[in-house]
Amino acid sequence: MQSDTIVLIEDDADDKEILTMVVKDLGIENPLIWFSDCASAYEYLKKTSETPFLILSDVNLPGLNGIEFKHQINRDKHLRQKCVPYVFYSTSVNQASVNDAYDQLTVQGYFKKSSGYAQIKQTIKVIYDYWSICEHPSSELVC
Repeated sequence: MQSDTIVLIEDDADDKEILTMVVKDLGIENPLIWFSDCASAYEYLKKTSETPFLILSDVNLPGLNGIEFKHQINRDKHLRQKCVPYVFYSTSVNQASVNDAYDQLTVQGYFKKSSGYAQIKQTIKVIYDYWSICEHPSSELVC
């Protein structure tokens, strides 16, 4: 069952607050569920019967990092079949991690965190707008 929930995996409480404000300012009504670590996010994704709208994940996280977490999702048949769009939104951007994300992890996006509020807002708007109209395996198609 498709849900409109956006799963945010972000260990920095300040970044979480900024993203929460951005979502509100953009008029995005999707509930934002925040996890500060991948273990908690994994537990939620395993237990929920719903398929979240989007996973927005930092790369540098305590314990399991975002890249390792995406590997874990890919190895889990149940979670992999949900086909939840997985987008990295991180301060840590280097060519090797970007290459790995697309080549080995099948992520659907990798965005660098901006420092200015207007830039952050623009980036989140682009991500949200794209996934709002994109058809993908977990989309609910209306016939």
